[in-house]
Amino acid sequence: MSEPIRVLVTGAAGQIAYSLLFSIAKGDVFGKDQPVILLLLDITPMLPVLDGVVMELQDCALPLLRDVVPTDKEEVAFKDLDAAILVGSMPRKEGMERKDLLKANVAIFKSQGAALEKYAKKTVKVLVVGNPANTNCLIAAKSAPSIPKENFSCLTRLDHNRARSQVALRCGVPATHVKNVIIWGNHSSTQYPDVHHCLVNMSGSELACFEAVKDDAWLKGDFIATVQQRGAAVIKARKLSSAMSAAKAICDHMRDIWSGTPEGEFISMGVYSSANSYGVPEDLIYSFPVQIKDKNWKIVEGLVINDFSKMKMDATAAELIEERDTAVAFLG
Repeated sequence: MSEPIRVLVTGAAGQIAYSLLFSIAKGDVFGKDQPVILLLLDITPMLPVLDGVVMELQDCALPLLRDVVPTDKEEVAFKDLDAAILVGSMPRKEGMERKDLLKANVAIFKSQGAALEKYAKKTVKVLVVGNPANTNCLIAAKSAPSIPKENFSCLTRLDHNRARSQVALRCGVPATHVKNVIIWGNHSSTQYPDVHHCLVNMSGSELACFEAVKDDAWLKGDFIATVQQRGAAVIKARKLSSAMSAAKAICDHMRDIWSGTPEGEFISMGVYSSANSYGVPEDLIYSFPVQIKDKNWKIVEGLVINDFSKMKMDATAAELIEERDTAVAFLG
């Protein structure tokens, strides 16, 4: 058995964490022979709930779980981390403007970025889930200047999985038969789910998505809208935001960082936009197609982008620039 790795989950008493922690502790994310120490951070009023979560993790009697540390203190939570999954953020409340939401979250992610800088390993891999995820991730990265920018990413894997699943349902195949969908841009309703490079395995042969689906109007219309608005649809139906599917996407994202992506496949994640070949402006956390090897991601280059896609990619970049500029003003 290797040495245990130290994994932080913030917002650890919340509903996403409740679906997530078991999978991490069981070995689904970092490997079946990788022991873990879980550090669980939440705000002080949530500590009694967190104690209940700790009891349940203990009661699972999991062989890889070496220790669970519940805390409301950043200096405890962020110490010597190998991985940080930042789920906790200020949710949007009724009547709240987007800029109010940004202001509240800038304070949280500035503080957590500073804690990463001060206490975590410089090799820590940081995944930001709490919304607005792209901009929160950017703020955390800017607040931890000695940790490489490449170590920060935000979650668009849930959108990626949603897109993959919608195509699979349409074609009557399992989701595993659909690969190389792309989520471009922001984890918001401006994101662009792109299937121009997607392949669908139909009866043993791989077809281009447009050929497999045979409905261009749907792929350029309702499909995009469904993926963009899926989170809102879940809230409307369940009266709560996505938790099970968000937890699964977090697991997929972190497992791929740790173990790499399969040959010939790419996945979507929000990463630093610097030096990309798609004309996306610098200094954003923007979702790209990436491949991962040896815990390092690389943007997939050379994909042909048509005018329809370019327009959608530019629109979501414009929203991210506006968010970034608002957030950076609050930082100052």
